[in-house]
Amino acid sequence: MQELRWNPLLGTYTMVAANRQQRPHLQKNTCPFCPGSTQIPEAYDVLAYPNDFPVLSQSPPTPKPTLPPYHSLPSHGACEVLLYDPNHTASMADFSIEKIKRILQLWQDRWLWFQQQPNVQYIFIFENKGEEVGVTMHHPHGQLYAYPFLPLKLQIELDNCRTYWQQHQRNLWDDMLQAEISEKERLVAENEEFLAFIPYFNDYPYGVYIVARSPIHCLAQFEDIHFTQLAQLLQSVTKAFDSLFQRPFPYMMGVYQTPVNMPAYAEAAHYYRWHIAFYPPLRAADKIKWNASSETGAWAAANPRSVEECAAQLRHLILDKC
Repeated sequence: MQELRWNPLLGTYTMVAANRQQRPHLQKNTCPFCPGSTQIPEAYDVLAYPNDFPVLSQSPPTPKPTLPPYHSLPSHGACEVLLYDPNHTASMADFSIEKIKRILQLWQDRWLWFQQQPNVQYIFIFENKGEEVGVTMHHPHGQLYAYPFLPLKLQIELDNCRTYWQQHQRNLWDDMLQAEISEKERLVAENEEFLAFIPYFNDYPYGVYIVARSPIHCLAQFEDIHFTQLAQLLQSVTKAFDSLFQRPFPYMMGVYQTPVNMPAYAEAAHYYRWHIAFYPPLRAADKIKWNASSETGAWAAANPRSVEECAAQLRHLILDKC
């Protein structure tokens, strides 16, 4: 079974993909992402290839009919694995600036391809690292989902940015950056093109955002300077993460940009901003920030730490290594 099921309570779709139950889980003696395995060539640097267990696909089955208020759609779209390196034990923190740039350029190449597909409305690039976030393969990789709908979280974020723009004639992200620069205590690192900080409102103790300073809203706008300076900050932040508790630091990471093929958001370039958000589950070396009933069942975010203290820890680690 593979389909999109409408949730009338939230006004969004749930992706159903029973085939994912068969995914391999932390195999000890083999890795399908290592060179020469399954679909992987004998040698590669960075590589995108179709996910073997997708929730979205180019030729999905037709769902069977159901009764109102329910309905379903074929799960058109795509899921890709973005392999960062042939070395099974490497991570973003291990890579050179030039290597990270090639990963970012792979992101751009795939984004440019998928934004031309008429059934795609949102292209989400992400990475899961560590067993604490449910990783099933330790090999360094990210993923890309090309959705045929706008996920609800992104819809809410875009709509709030549009409302702010309409009310204030200013980009919300510019005002957020100005507040963070002025107060300084949540800053983690910065350069000419990007600012890394833990937002004032964040519910993850070490939930760093990396935000473009200039009005960039999608990967298509990236030039060499953006690749270089984003690579610098990604290297600094992920190294600081691993140094924080002297252990590999787990996280979820999402890349956020404007929708595609959606006339309703044709003006999103005016009010949205390209950014990366990290969602690290650790609140201490041996303590997890669980999303329990209030967070999951009511979407009532809660943070057990001061983000100002957490940002200072990361900032000092980065400064010490400069």
